[in-house]
Amino acid sequence: MSDKKPFLGIIGGSGIYELNDIVNPEWTSVKSLYGSPSDEILTGSINGISIAFLPRHGRGHSLSPSNINYRANIDCLKSIGVTDIISLSAVGSLKDTIKPGSFVIIDQFIDRTFARKKTFFDEGIVAHVSMAKPVSKQLGELILESAPNNINISLGGTYLAMEGPQFSTLAESELYRSWNCDVIGMTNMPEAKLAREAEIPYATIAMVTDYDCWHPDHDAVTVDSIIEVLNSNSNNAKKLVLNIINNISKKTWDWTDPAYKALENAIITHKEVRSEKAKQKLQNIAKNYL
Repeated sequence: MSDKKPFLGIIGGSGIYELNDIVNPEWTSVKSLYGSPSDEILTGSINGISIAFLPRHGRGHSLSPSNINYRANIDCLKSIGVTDIISLSAVGSLKDTIKPGSFVIIDQFIDRTFARKKTFFDEGIVAHVSMAKPVSKQLGELILESAPNNINISLGGTYLAMEGPQFSTLAESELYRSWNCDVIGMTNMPEAKLAREAEIPYATIAMVTDYDCWHPDHDAVTVDSIIEVLNSNSNNAKKLVLNIINNISKKTWDWTDPAYKALENAIITHKEVRSEKAKQKLQNIAKNYL
């Protein structure tokens, strides 16, 4: 335990391109050796807690899920000092009990993406981090206790990450339902994996916009119908984030989460064969181990 407070990174998904109530807000250009992040990063503080907000798709939503530079996003957040990340993500529901407009605090992922860079350790240095428990219990519980009464929110659920940008076929949707997945989205993988490699505890607030295409009593998902729910979810999400930050300011933060030391025994490449180029690129992610 420590009196030190976390530096909270917030990654905003579809419909969430800015945050209000930030003291001394500043959009800052941050560079990465992995390329360009989705946008500038909005920094400042709320109730004494340092905040860094990054719109995942860019302001104006110009980046499709497959074209997001997830590595640059996480590398840039790490480089400015972010210690914990909360992801806000629009998803479809795969269960009748999870209705549009509700929120799910994810605790597991199934990664079905295939066209993305999924690791920082791909050029001369190899590391294998544990993803058995891919999200932060501390952040998940904090999100739940911070939820306003008007939000239908539940703790625990499996997020199926698909490639996109097209929505599912009916056969795919039914397949994922047979796996007992709860929601489906396009962006939290490899984001969660990269956050773990960067030793940043991560949690997802999945904001349900639709029933994907499996529900017999609902039309196939359309962008128009999603946007309508997105706008409502966005307002609720911003209230929830403000409550989360206010609660952080009152808490003693637990720094014992294993994610803070995820690389401690993960790098397998012998020191004498680690390339200088790889070490340079990993200067933010793994500087304590190189």
